[in-house]
Amino acid sequence: MTDARADERTRPEGDVHWYDLPDDDPDPATRDDPATRDDPATRDEPTAVRPTEGEDRKAPRGTSRQAAPAGTSRKAATWRRAAGSARRAVRNSAAILLLLAAWEVLPRLGVVDPVFVPPLSESLAAGADLLLTGRLPEHLEASLARSLSGFGLAIVLAIPLGLLIGWYKPVADFLTPLLEVFRNTSPVALLPVFTLILGIGETTKVAFVLYACSWPILLNTVSGVKTVEPLLIKSARSMGLGPVRLFQKVILPAAVPAIFTGVRLAGAYSILVLLFAEMVGAKAGLGYLILDAQSSFRIPDMYAGIITISVVGLLFNLLLIGVERRFSTWRTT
Repeated sequence: MTDARADERTRPEGDVHWYDLPDDDPDPATRDDPATRDDPATRDEPTAVRPTEGEDRKAPRGTSRQAAPAGTSRKAATWRRAAGSARRAVRNSAAILLLLAAWEVLPRLGVVDPVFVPPLSESLAAGADLLLTGRLPEHLEASLARSLSGFGLAIVLAIPLGLLIGWYKPVADFLTPLLEVFRNTSPVALLPVFTLILGIGETTKVAFVLYACSWPILLNTVSGVKTVEPLLIKSARSMGLGPVRLFQKVILPAAVPAIFTGVRLAGAYSILVLLFAEMVGAKAGLGYLILDAQSSFRIPDMYAGIITISVVGLLFNLLLIGVERRFSTWRTT
């Protein structure tokens, strides 16, 4: 201690040592003081500035941009999605829109005879008149009742039979020759047979739809079962699955796409063949409406019935596509 004081007395004036320099850290008493913590004189380095909520985090330091409200951004995103959906709908419906435009323009220009092919607007006006008078709903209800009855019965009967034929070889060997005979016979050609045997009542029409709808469902179900990947079957059997579990967990899910293909074809057939049945001995239905309008030379009413059939078939197909997606959620897209 004495040597240090002596050294200090003998040190030349102006000579500065490291222990004479001030501390780097501020005084502990002022370091934690909020009033002095943000003072530039009491801090050595500028602290990082956190962007506040809603501020653009990618903006340069020292500048801030106020973000748009969350509700506005959501509305903009909704509008963008709606615009994209509208563009896709127009692009996918371009051919239909061109057909409708040609249907409206060509008769008015005289390219086709407007007596036999009236403009689309006249056919739509006739359909609106039939709708307001209640005639169109009456015919539509009759046709849908017959079509859905035959279609539902075809699903209930054809799918189990197709599964049996596709899965059990003895059943396939027994029924395949008979199926080959009838599958190549047009249902329309058999309509007089149905009429002779069952009469001209509702039973004939439902049975005729049932017969026509059974074939696409049956054949696609058989094809779906027979075309299951053999490796899947071998793998399931190696894991110890019995016949019932194998059919439930492997065969049936793998055959679902083919089954629904047949169901969609049958849905179209259920409306098409019904028109032929309703033109023979019927007093109500879309087929009767079209035939009656044609024989009475009410051409716009005839086209109104045709448009109604097209719309019903389109909606029916879209419904079946939705059901297929519901039962095929396990498939990868």
